[in-house]
Amino acid sequence: MKILSEKVEVTEENYLIVAAKHYNNPQCSSTDEFYADLDRIKYIKRIINRYLETGELSERLLINHIIVFCNVFGIEIGVKMMALKLDYKYWPVIKSFLVFLKYIEPADLVGIKMDPKVINILREI
Repeated sequence: MKILSEKVEVTEENYLIVAAKHYNNPQCSSTDEFYADLDRIKYIKRIINRYLETGELSERLLINHIIVFCNVFGIEIGVKMMALKLDYKYWPVIKSFLVFLKYIEPADLVGIKMDPKVINILREI
């Protein structure tokens, strides 16, 4: 699988437009639901922050947020949106989950090493 091959660039200026264009949630009935799905990035960040600060990982909750986020925006655009909104320090954890979910290959996102502790936790699932 070739990740991030789509020619869409996600920037701060076009973030909401790209999100709206790629948003696919047939059950969505209001803009509040759209923004609630966008807010999943905040929840992903909080879960990873807690892990980085305490070593405690809510892996199933994080898997759920990543899956829902990528389901409604698409994997490629979802990863690009996360790349824009999440600091580099989160990416060893995120990459580990994306590989686990088979959203990307281990060789994708060059320069980012996966978190060994997270890999071990995911192997137990």
